[in-house]
Formats: sequence, C-alpha cells, structure tokens
Amino acid sequence: MECFIRSCRAVLKGTAEESPGVHVVLGNEACDLDSMVSALTFAYFLSKTSGSERTPVPVMNIPRAEFPLRTDSAFLLRESGLPQDVLVFRDEVNLLGLQHAGKLALTLVDHNVLPSADSELERSVVEVIDHHLLERVPSPSCSVTVETVGSCATLVTERIVQKSPEVLDRQVAQLLYGTIVLDCVNMAPEAGRVTPKDSKYAVLLEQRFPDLPPRSALFQSLQSAKFDMSGLTTEQMLLKDLKVVSGADLKLAVSVIYMTLEAFLQRQCLQQELCEFCHKHHYSLVVIMTISFKDKKEAFRQMAVYSSSTLYREELSQALENAHNPCLNLSPMSSPYDKIKAYLQGNTLASRKKVIPIIKDFLKDRERRAVHCGNLEDLLVLEDQFNPSCAGGPGMEEDSNVPPTPMNSLVEGCPLDSGLPRVSAEAVLERFREVSDKDMTENKVPGGK
Repeated sequence: MECFIRSCRAVLKGTAEESPGVHVVLGNEACDLDSMVSALTFAYFLSKTSGSERTPVPVMNIPRAEFPLRTDSAFLLRESGLPQDVLVFRDEVNLLGLQHAGKLALTLVDHNVLPSADSELERSVVEVIDHHLLERVPSPSCSVTVETVGSCATLVTERIVQKSPEVLDRQVAQLLYGTIVLDCVNMAPEAGRVTPKDSKYAVLLEQRFPDLPPRSALFQSLQSAKFDMSGLTTEQMLLKDLKVVSGADLKLAVSVIYMTLEAFLQRQCLQQELCEFCHKHHYSLVVIMTISFKDKKEAFRQMAVYSSSTLYREELSQALENAHNPCLNLSPMSSPYDKIKAYLQGNTLASRKKVIPIIKDFLKDRERRAVHCGNLEDLLVLEDQFNPSCAGGPGMEEDSNVPPTPMNSLVEGCPLDSGLPRVSAEAVLERFREVSDKDMTENKVPGGK
C-alpha cells in the first residue's frame, strides 16, 4: 500500500493537461480512524479493480498539521507498517481546482452528504459508502451503499471480500480489523455498537489472518492511544474528534472528548477558551460529549453545552433534554461556569452518531418557526445572545474585545457597535409586537376583518 500512496502523490504533482485526472476517496471532516482507514483501503481496492483511467487517491480530510491529534490513527498506521509521511491531506490537494479542470471524481466514505463548505464538489460525487443515517438525495449518477453497521470499515471489507478478495493482504486486513474492533468497542454487545455484519467480517479477518494481534489486546492499545490527551490544549482536545452541524443561522461543533466531564471542567479558564474557540472557528454553540470507561469495559457518558448566548444554550439544552429518538436520559450536573450546562447521560448507547440527528432536527425546527414568523430576520433574540464578550468563570471580568459570530436581531443597530445600551427582554418583546402589528396592517385585505 505504501507504494500505491506514493504513486498517488506523484500523480497529484503532475501537471500534464492530457492527464485523465483523479478519483479521490474522501472521509468525513472528523477524519477519525474509521474515515481514514476506509479512505485508504477503498482507494487501494479501486486501484486494483477499477477500469477507470482516473487514478484513485485517498485524501485525509484534515490539514496535515492536525494529524498528530489523531493518536489512535497514528498508532494503527505505525503498527501496520504504513508511514504517515506518505499520506495525502486535504490542504495538499486542490479539489475545486481539479473539478474545474474536469479531472475529479469523488467517492465519499463514512459520510453521505458533503458539508456546506464543500457543496460545490457535489457534482463530482460518483459513489457513497457509509454507515450513518441516509440524508442524501438519490441520483442516477451516484451509487449509494448505506447500512447502519458499527463501522464503515465493515462495509469496505465486505466490498473487497465480495469483489476482489485477493486485494486483502495482511496490511490491509490489520487496518480494517483494528478499525472495526475499535468502532464496535471490542465487539461487546452491551456497548450497543456491534451488528451481526460487523462480527461476521471481524471473524473472517481473524480466520484469514490468524497472526493478527489478539482482539482484546488490539482494542486496549487503540483505546489507550485514542484516549491519550496528555499535552493537548483545550482547542486541540475539541478538534481531535469534531463534527460540524449547520443550520440557516447557527453553526455547531460537536466534539467527543475521552475523559470525564468533571476533569474537563477543571481546566483553567475553560469558559474563556471555549468562547475564543467559537470566535476563531465561527461556531454559535459547542456540544461536548465525554466518554470514559468503567473497569475498562462499560461506557460512561456525559455531555455539556456551551454558548455565549443564553437563548441558544437554553434552546439546544431543552431539545436534548426532551429528545425521544433516542431519549438521552440527561440528568443535570453541577457546572462551575454560568455559560456551560453539564449533564450525566443515562443512555450510554447514544453515541454522537445518534445525537447529531437530534441536533439537526432542532435546527430544522428553528428554521420552520422562523419561516412561520415570516422571515429569518424576525427571530426573537435576547440581548445577551450577541453579547460581544467571552465570559470567564465566576468572578472573572468579561473581555469586550472578543466579538462573537454576528447574530440576527430585532434590536435596531449593530450589536457589535461600541456603546450599545443594554436592552431589556421587555423592550425586545415590545419591538416584536410592533413588527407583528406592522406585518398584519400591511398584509390586511381591504374590506376584510
């Protein structure tokens, strides 16, 4: 596989106009182990079986500088004998440039819908292999394989075994096997991640390559590497395993952190750092999902919601508390910060994959309510929603030099203008009534009631 990836890098460096182009295999924005391995192994499979003249190229969907944060991926690549320096990262290839030149085909693995930032690439997507909820609109130009198994690597393994089993060498097998075992929590049924298909292909790999590392030992090594947070800043911890969810006027970060929430909340100046993180990356909210393990086996989950906007924070928190599909069984926990709501998550089977649809439904519901009111501009937003400060912990002064992402408001003028007077909730409600009365007057049918 190393020679294959090195040849991919050489192709990307080529500038010959007569080149037929590349077939990029791209994982999701989190670029976790499943996305990385699925992209590597499926591109390798295509290189051995595809009749296309386009060169298959696996692209890791993060900048190269972020790879050290993927500690479990670095460990498995090292154990499988694949040097990380040969990998191709997102900041090393111009996908839009290739598309504009007519030299790009795109396969998505471990996600089935491109994020809004990549929406222009949609016309190049020719295939999808994913294990998340199907959100993609059907198209005759795109082949879709979506099945809610524990790991996307399971579906890649199935494709290789069914179509070209000779591609499955020892190195490819170890990459796929390690990923399936980690994603499915050592194939433990009580973790709620493993399906019969995951078990089937894990056993097949074990039988075909009996010298693979013992399952439990490999899982413990990968889990230890994944949970290694030593030396990371708060921003690095949030970026380590992050997915983004966007709505019409909100952009959320959903980060998984591998430690207890109590330990995370003890980080010095945490609320200030979360505010700076949101400002830097243009997020309105951050949802932090922590996971740790009791006795190295039983999952223990907690959750926190941060936003400098009281309205956003309370709205999303209520949506999560009231969720039924699935019910998260959230119990409030004490938080040392006024802008961070903390919870114990009783439903330990509800991973981020199951929480994100709840958040998407919340965003859709906000948009429907906004449209019902007549305009997205007419959302009722209290003044502290756009408070241009990053509040610290209790007793800390606010830093008015750090502006947030601008929000819609009924309040006259720009909320970031200096000297903005504090506006009461009553004043905002009165403004809302004025707008509503004006709309009714303007839209009244002559002679009607």
